[in-house]
Amino acid sequence: MPLDRSDPSENFGENSGEVPGDIPADPAPSEKPSPKPAVRELNAYNPRLGIGLKVASALIFTGMVAMVKILDGRYPVGELIFARSFFGMIPVLVMVAWQGQLAVAFTTRRPWGHVSRAIVGGSAMAMWFGALARLPLPDATAISFSAPLITVALAALILREKVRAYRWSAVIVGFFGILIILSPHLGGAVLSDEATEGAMLAFAAAVFMALAMITVRRLTSTERTSTIVVWFAAVTSLFALMTAPFGWVVPDTGDAVMLVLIGLLGGVGQILLTQSYRYADASTIAPFEYTTMIWTVIVGWLVFSEVPSGEVVLGAVIVIGAGVFVIYRERQLGLDRSKERRTVTPSKV
Repeated sequence: MPLDRSDPSENFGENSGEVPGDIPADPAPSEKPSPKPAVRELNAYNPRLGIGLKVASALIFTGMVAMVKILDGRYPVGELIFARSFFGMIPVLVMVAWQGQLAVAFTTRRPWGHVSRAIVGGSAMAMWFGALARLPLPDATAISFSAPLITVALAALILREKVRAYRWSAVIVGFFGILIILSPHLGGAVLSDEATEGAMLAFAAAVFMALAMITVRRLTSTERTSTIVVWFAAVTSLFALMTAPFGWVVPDTGDAVMLVLIGLLGGVGQILLTQSYRYADASTIAPFEYTTMIWTVIVGWLVFSEVPSGEVVLGAVIVIGAGVFVIYRERQLGLDRSKERRTVTPSKV
């Protein structure tokens, strides 16, 4: 019998709305419990489907990032963030409405928590887009993979989470890999060298991605996944719109289509990512985030004629290995990170 890993009353996330401690009364003797709806079969434990959705989301996010890189430099970062956030809400809202959760998705107990998450996540996105304009796509992506390792350190410092020697060792080894990735980009004669700026922006983005994960980890104690995703997109869109007076550019038809596609692909990728965690454990799904590196190498080569250096490949292998080990240790410790990973991932804020 396949295991059911989700609550059908909350098809986009957690927290069904029941009050802890409320126990439903037993049915009267003359009543028989109604059979479970057939839709529950859609939630059955299916690791292959979950992995497939995760890999598909990584591919879609890579396409989105490639479009951002193409447009970066022609449009202000605030305009790109607005496109990513505003048009990204459309697929998410359609999914939530189809599930009958639209009104509930906007209901929150912690609006300022969502604003804080949007500030941190929006800052990470701005730095990440800035890095994409200055670095090859595989290099920027490899640096972004340090975010989960930074999250471990921040969880210990901010959330007082107990982190033992094994995970600290993985973090240290992972940062050694980051230094290897950064080494080709830190040899500029002056600090303002474009590659140096890009490397620093990519690493700063990873730090803010980790901070975003910490804020999400706090929000998941009371908020639904759908609420976190919708509020982030809405608040970030509002903040990005406030940058319009500082020099937005009216796009031509082709670029306008790409700006809309950036958002739509981001929204679809978010849905696939969220759904992937419904079909398998977080420890099964999460390592496949690193398939992003495969897609970025392919896209970087085909679209931008970029080939990663030996240092980037070696460093990426070390960082990915450290990240997978952290996931393995968290599984051994019984730590379920699925709620956070549904709403934020290392390279997609």
